[in-house]
Amino acid sequence: MDARTGAAILTAIRRACPGMRVGVTTGAWVVSEPSERLELIRSWTVPPDFASVNLSEADAAEVCEALLARGIGIEPGLGAVEDARLLVASGLAPRAERLLVEVDGAGDAEQLELAAAIDAVLDGAGVAVPRFHHGSGRPTWAVLARAFDTGHHVRVGLEDTLVLADGSTARGNGELVAAAVALARGHGREPSH
Repeated sequence: MDARTGAAILTAIRRACPGMRVGVTTGAWVVSEPSERLELIRSWTVPPDFASVNLSEADAAEVCEALLARGIGIEPGLGAVEDARLLVASGLAPRAERLLVEVDGAGDAEQLELAAAIDAVLDGAGVAVPRFHHGSGRPTWAVLARAFDTGHHVRVGLEDTLVLADGSTARGNGELVAAAVALARGHGREPSH
C-alpha cells in the first residue's frame, strides 16, 4: 500500500497491459492499523482503478469512503452473511464497481451454502452490482461451478487455491485460469477477453 511502491507497480502493469483495469487490496492483513491504512490511501500518487475492501474489517466503511473520495472504485469483499447485510445497510452497494463473494469453509457443502446465503441477501435487497465468486482450497471448484450456473462471475488464482479440481497441485496461476476457462465452457459460459 506504500505510495512509491504502488506507483511503480501500477505504472509497470499499465505499460505492459494498456487499458486493463488494475486493482489492489486494502486488507488489514497488509496494514493492520486503520489510521495508517487511511493515510496510505490518501497518499497514493498513482491510484489504482479499484480496490478491494473486506467488509468484515472494523474500518471498512471508512476505507470505502476514502477510496470513493479519490475516484477509486470499490470492490467490497463479502466473506459472511453479515458482510452482505452490512453492505446493503451501508448504502455502498450501488456505489461499488463489483462485489467479491469470497467464501471459506471445510468442504464443498459449507462453501456452497455460504455463497448461496450471501447471494440470497443481495438478491433480496435487489443488489444488481456484478459479483465475482471465489472459494478457498479444493472447494473453490464447486463454488466456481455454482457461480457459472447462477450467472455470476468468478475469480481464481493462487491466493484462493493451490489445487485443481482433482486435488493435484497447480503449477501456477495459468493452470488455474485454464481450468476455470474449461469449467466455464463446461457450464455453457464463454469467458470474456
